Amino acid sequence: MRMRRTFKAVLILALLFAGIARAQDIRVAAAADLQFAMQDVAAQFQKQTGAKVDVTYGSSGNFFTQMQNGAPFDIFFSADIDYPRKLEAAGLAEPGTLYQYAVGRIVIWMPADAKADVVRDGWKALLDASVQKISIANPEHAPYGRAAVAALQRAGIYDQVKAKLVYGENISQAVQFVQSGNAQAGIVAMSLAVSPGMKDGKRWEIPVGLYPPIEQGAIVLKSAKNKQQARAFLEFVKSEAGRGTLAKYGFTFAGPRAQVP
Repeated sequence: MRMRRTFKAVLILALLFAGIARAQDIRVAAAADLQFAMQDVAAQFQKQTGAKVDVTYGSSGNFFTQMQNGAPFDIFFSADIDYPRKLEAAGLAEPGTLYQYAVGRIVIWMPADAKADVVRDGWKALLDASVQKISIANPEHAPYGRAAVAALQRAGIYDQVKAKLVYGENISQAVQFVQSGNAQAGIVAMSLAVSPGMKDGKRWEIPVGLYPPIEQGAIVLKSAKNKQQARAFLEFVKSEAGRGTLAKYGFTFAGPRAQVP
């Protein structure tokens, strides 16, 4: 009988501590372009602090809508800083936590066996007869999609290629289209183009002057259940280690400390 009571007490304590551990998890909503960079940053933070970072990736615009409706996240890393600004203006964010963590870049990416030579030809590769579909993120809610359209327009070839465009729900899905062969080229985030699964392909960086800066911002949500750890994680992203990891994946930074890898 005593052993049964002892086992029950141990079980209750185990469940209690498991609940506390779950409460300490940081729930992050992150733009799809952060898929690989954020994995590295989160792993470093967890190693230092023991706090688990639970990341969900998706479209910044879709996350914004979800957060307006009370989605259960602690911190939001958006590919468009305007979304966190709007959350702050609506009183849905912790005051003083808005932070521009990076500036994104876009590239034209093609598989290694592509017939067109994007490294040599740049924009002209998209006009090649072998390129029947070009994947981009949906410009209606994805900043990388808006940047792709702006760059095509500034380059003077949008009208020639608009019938070839196919839209991913976010920049990660746009990458999947071209990786799977459903598109022969993609205008995608540099941060994904340098990832392990894509670095062997062909890429050409689109000049930054051809599209509005992809200013990316983060903010801690007022509804966060773990504000202290969320703030700590944001501070880690701001640190030299955090910025160095983001730079490794092709992100740059605004201001006097700007870095270009």
